[in-house]
Amino acid sequence: MEVNYKLNNVRELAGGDESFIADIAAAFVEEVPEAIALIKEGLAKKNYEQVYQNAHKIKPTIQMFELPIYNEIIVIQDWGKFEQAGKDVSKTFNKVSILIQAVTKELKSDFNL
Repeated sequence: MEVNYKLNNVRELAGGDESFIADIAAAFVEEVPEAIALIKEGLAKKNYEQVYQNAHKIKPTIQMFELPIYNEIIVIQDWGKFEQAGKDVSKTFNKVSILIQAVTKELKSDFNL
């Protein structure tokens, strides 16, 4: 449990309510991989708004679970926000995507989702 993520902030927010913690984990599993898929699609199509919106949407969740990719999400978000066509963020995105897959798998296991 908690290999690729941390629950300190989630526990503090939940105030000891274990079902709330499970609900937050379930929301991560449902929403974050979907946003990552939309970011991937947006990057491929150079749809800056789609990339920006989805990176911005998951940024607080990444911070809440203390994932070590917060700076990378900001790089991806800024690529979309500032339409940085000349900047290649594919390696950054791959790092984010791999970790999100691992965390999603871990949360599913840890919370029986």
